[in-house]
Amino acid sequence: MPNLKSLKRSQLYFERLMAITATVNLCLVLFNLSYLPWRDFYWRRLPQITQIYDPIKGIEAHRETKNYLNQVDALAEQVSQTGLQSPQTQKKLEEISRLSSEMIDSNPFAAAGKSGTLEKIKNRMRDRARQESAKQAFRVFWSPAYLSQQGWNQEINFFNQQIRPLISTNYYRGIGEDGEPIDNFWLLDLPFIGLFALELLVRTFYIRRRHPGFSWLDAVLWRWYDLLLLLPFWRWLRIVPVLVRLDQAQLLNLHPVWRQIHHGIVANFAEDITEIVVVRVINQIQGSIKRGELTRWLLQQENLRPYIDINNVNEVEAIAGLLVQTVVYQVLPQIQPEITAILRHSIETAFQQIPMYRNLQMLPGVGQAQTQLSEQMATQITTNLYNALVNAVQDPVSAKLTSQLVQRFSAALSAEVQKKQVLAEIQSLLFDFLEEVKLNYVQRLSQEDINQILEQTKQLRTQAAVQPVVDSGALTTK
Repeated sequence: MPNLKSLKRSQLYFERLMAITATVNLCLVLFNLSYLPWRDFYWRRLPQITQIYDPIKGIEAHRETKNYLNQVDALAEQVSQTGLQSPQTQKKLEEISRLSSEMIDSNPFAAAGKSGTLEKIKNRMRDRARQESAKQAFRVFWSPAYLSQQGWNQEINFFNQQIRPLISTNYYRGIGEDGEPIDNFWLLDLPFIGLFALELLVRTFYIRRRHPGFSWLDAVLWRWYDLLLLLPFWRWLRIVPVLVRLDQAQLLNLHPVWRQIHHGIVANFAEDITEIVVVRVINQIQGSIKRGELTRWLLQQENLRPYIDINNVNEVEAIAGLLVQTVVYQVLPQIQPEITAILRHSIETAFQQIPMYRNLQMLPGVGQAQTQLSEQMATQITTNLYNALVNAVQDPVSAKLTSQLVQRFSAALSAEVQKKQVLAEIQSLLFDFLEEVKLNYVQRLSQEDINQILEQTKQLRTQAAVQPVVDSGALTTK
């Protein structure tokens, strides 16, 4: 027992180690996916990250914008040495003004998808130099007259704080031999893929040993979600095996989430399946009506398909006989007083309609005699009818005559129903009725109480799980 506990503990530690490794790999994948959109943030806040990760993404400083900033640095150095009005400074200002126009025309930010950054630079320079044209704004800004009037230190500080950071974010990304931008992330991802592949191979081996009937493919598909860790593309799908592993390693409780997902899937499928089944049944009945099969079955004629009898008993006749016996021997004796009351009322009403009886009713004692007579007549009629029914049920001759009556009735009904007009009308009405059922009730049936049914199923499972515990407790108390 201690060895088993130690083995389970070691297995849990291994699962947690691999789950943490997969989580680290997923975080690295997500960082790689977000690096380009967030590179400006990393460059401003964490420049060390860009220095490390730019080579992995094939990113290097753009030569044109880098040269532009170098020229500005050379201008600042020249101003500090010879002043703003020197010929050397004038030459450098003209060169920077020319480079500004070239930057606007060539748009070196476009390759990195940062054309918006250039527009932001142009707008800030327009506002600063109070010019409508961006090129004119740069020419004015990099002129000795403007810098002398506004102050060299103030304007170069504006450039370093508002313009330089925007230009510095531009970059050039090399193109590989496959025609795609260079991305060496696979070098970081390859050790993780190798580790996960080795783990999957070992797990597959043990799964096959535990289930000898499994093929290698079956064993691999047993943990299909681990295959997502080996894909060199669509790496974001690794979130699926990572969540599963964290749950299995008891580092993250996802049972409520799985339960809700399972509940939603079952509810949707239950609704669809209910609709399909009910509509399918109704369509089959409608098809039988159109082909006349249902009518022939009701009239006990030859069906299109052979009828299968499993017990050599006519269930309809047996049910009818059982109902007749129940009504005669059990139901009628209980309702005999009510039947007698109805007959007595009918007899009294009949007496009231006789003119001579109305005249005799004015004589003393006639009304009471009439009531007694009505009571006796009603009781006698009820008793005679009940006895007749009992005799009919028990008497073989009456039973034979009743059977002949039923057969004659069925034959007459069959003959009348088989008339084209009646049969067509019945079929049409039945078909329309089923169509109305389909339109009005099937969807309601499929949507109605699906969640209630699932909740009841859950309660039943809970009760079934608790019941053995209760039973075992009862046994121990005994």
